[in-house]
Amino acid sequence: MRIAVNVRLLLKNKLEGIGWFTYENLKRITRAHPEHEFIFIFDRPYEKAFIFADNVKPVVLAPPTRHPVLYVIWFEFRLPRLLKRLKADLFLSPDGFLSLRSQITQLGVIHDINFAHRPGDLPWFYRKYYNYFFPKFARKANRLATVSQYSKQDIAATYQIDKNKIDVVYNGANEMYTPLSHDQKIQVMTEFSGGSPYFVFIGAFSARKNIKHLIQGFDQFKKTDEENYKLMLIGEPLFRDDELQQIYQKLQFKTDIVFLGRQSPENLHKILASARALTFVPFFEGFGIPVVESIQCEVPVLASNVTSVPEVAGDAAIYVNPESIDEIGKGMQRLATDETLYQQLLAATKKQKNTFTWNKSAERLWTSIQKVMQNVK
Repeated sequence: MRIAVNVRLLLKNKLEGIGWFTYENLKRITRAHPEHEFIFIFDRPYEKAFIFADNVKPVVLAPPTRHPVLYVIWFEFRLPRLLKRLKADLFLSPDGFLSLRSQITQLGVIHDINFAHRPGDLPWFYRKYYNYFFPKFARKANRLATVSQYSKQDIAATYQIDKNKIDVVYNGANEMYTPLSHDQKIQVMTEFSGGSPYFVFIGAFSARKNIKHLIQGFDQFKKTDEENYKLMLIGEPLFRDDELQQIYQKLQFKTDIVFLGRQSPENLHKILASARALTFVPFFEGFGIPVVESIQCEVPVLASNVTSVPEVAGDAAIYVNPESIDEIGKGMQRLATDETLYQQLLAATKKQKNTFTWNKSAERLWTSIQKVMQNVK
């Protein structure tokens, strides 16, 4: 079988959630199935480390997809011709973008449809593109996969798709995310927070990640904090957010918020594993890889009580309404001061930590590939 794959999100040192899904699954699938040929379609010069096995052939297809207009050019005009020339049996798209003009069998992984529920979080061109094309992609696909039961139900209901057409392929966590010893944690705190305990957020600073309520909740918590807690924010702005800047400037304890930008995987592991808790309170989330990584490190989570987050965090989190700054602040206070609760959450992380792995994810995605190919034969 010849499988063409959209790998435009395999970007050196810039892997985000969908990029990690693509990387971890394809690395395993290509190596586990040398009997099949995989054609990786990049939209710009690629890193050789992304060519995971001898049965992977890289192809660069211009132009780089940096704007919705370029999405249309790439997926609707350039890609169909390439797929026809390659004589591919299947087009696999880990980011859900498909080609409406191609007649090849297609499997799309739609991670979530946040843009259908929160269109205002995206710039005009992007929300118009997503909300016009993704319902069509969902119906065009021979089969779909998504990353949680929540997203499966949401996609099926919103786009009126048969649930039996959608497979759940959970995300996982890199094996490097393991607990650290007490002494190691002290060293990390000395290096990154001046020795202070801290909460941590990891992710893109998009509006739906709710950074604005997170930092306001932290500011409220600080009014009763006696241990000099910090809030470490790791990630880069997805789109410029003037409102977030204004909120930050008005905070009483803004000097205790540390913006660390993008970090290496090694530093991410150290910083996360040394945190008192991960703070993850998005308005909308299809899965939440940082939650799994935190649990792998045996670090409890302050989590949203909406969408897919409870499905992923289980008993290893305390839950808050992401709309409530007061609940977020009180949640931090409980995690910082209630040692009995904290130990219960810690025990729950140890039970939950092997629920989601990339090995299981790759097996599920391969099963989805097999299903779609059986149905078209």
